[in-house]
Amino acid sequence: MRWASATSDGLEAEPAVAEIAAAVREGLGASDPHLILLFVSEHHFGDYELIGELVREALPGSLLLGCCARSVIGAGRELEEQPGISLVGARLPDVTLHPFHLESESLPDEAAGNDAWRRLLGVTNADTPQLVVLADPFSFDTERFVRGLDAALPGSVAVGGLASGGQEPGQNALYLGDAVHRTGLAGVALSGNVVLDPIVAQGCRPVGAPMFVTRCRENVLFEVDGKPPMEILQELYSEADARDRELFRSSLFLGIEMGPSRDGAYTQGDFLIRNLIGTDDESGAVAAATALHPGQVVQFHLRDARTSAEDLERRLARYAKAGESHHPASGALLFSCLGRGQGLYGTADFDTGAFRRIVGEVPLGGFFCNGEIGPVEGATFLHGYTSAFGIFRARS
Repeated sequence: MRWASATSDGLEAEPAVAEIAAAVREGLGASDPHLILLFVSEHHFGDYELIGELVREALPGSLLLGCCARSVIGAGRELEEQPGISLVGARLPDVTLHPFHLESESLPDEAAGNDAWRRLLGVTNADTPQLVVLADPFSFDTERFVRGLDAALPGSVAVGGLASGGQEPGQNALYLGDAVHRTGLAGVALSGNVVLDPIVAQGCRPVGAPMFVTRCRENVLFEVDGKPPMEILQELYSEADARDRELFRSSLFLGIEMGPSRDGAYTQGDFLIRNLIGTDDESGAVAAATALHPGQVVQFHLRDARTSAEDLERRLARYAKAGESHHPASGALLFSCLGRGQGLYGTADFDTGAFRRIVGEVPLGGFFCNGEIGPVEGATFLHGYTSAFGIFRARS
């Protein structure tokens, strides 16, 4: 297995594609890739179709998957708010690639069963497929898709993101094979001699203590540990330092437990982070961007650049240490939130720099997303504010 990554910040499509296609081919030992991942910045809006054609002509016989984006990532660079084309190529011997394009209307309903999902994707659970998926945020129900995926393929891993190059329906481009789709989801399932290792850095730290949900309705939280959540927040705010008080105003989230703690203790990373979308001063309730259930454990979280950096570096270091016992990484994809990058850290190439420093010089490509797809504690979710890595290595 061999991967290569290249980027161009040129605005002219033909020379930019020629440059990066040649670099990818050279990185693969003068061989054509089996799989190409293509990410194109919105600055090339009028050339989306042309760029796809140029890539296929330059690297014939490869399966193309990709999308448009506000900003792209590749070859150790994060080309934010500027023209960019990122190309990743992979030589994948003994790996089967199964591409698929879906629309929301084609998704099985809740009663259809797992076999319907597997037929839709054209894979079986015995294949243990590893998936890369890219979706249009305006037309596709990604959360419904990942729920069905987890149920139908419990041994599989999926990573990806929502295209961010379009500002309204019909403006995004999804590349798959010879086609450029404007709606739906495009993906590829990889099976055989390949493992996909996910890292999802949510970038938040807990404040206060974990609490039980004692009264809620749908996504509205009325009581935790028998108290209105706003009362808890007021107590936490009064005890916070100046830095955290500012974060309470702008970067407060709710963490939802991902599974019962074995020892009754919860730590950073044990929660799925979700936005708080409303408060009610009269009742003391808060509304979260997720369904809630009585008996769940929740905890408030804060997010800032330092916390995000610490969380990212800790997770990468854990992966690097675990990598000593298995085949080394060959290539990687990064799906990062539009709210990260220079806007969060104040410096360029932060996430990619941390990856190279800790994991190593592994070819990496990706883009800044409208939402990131990746697993937390074995369950796949659509996230916000995260960096979701998919790291590829040979199974044997």
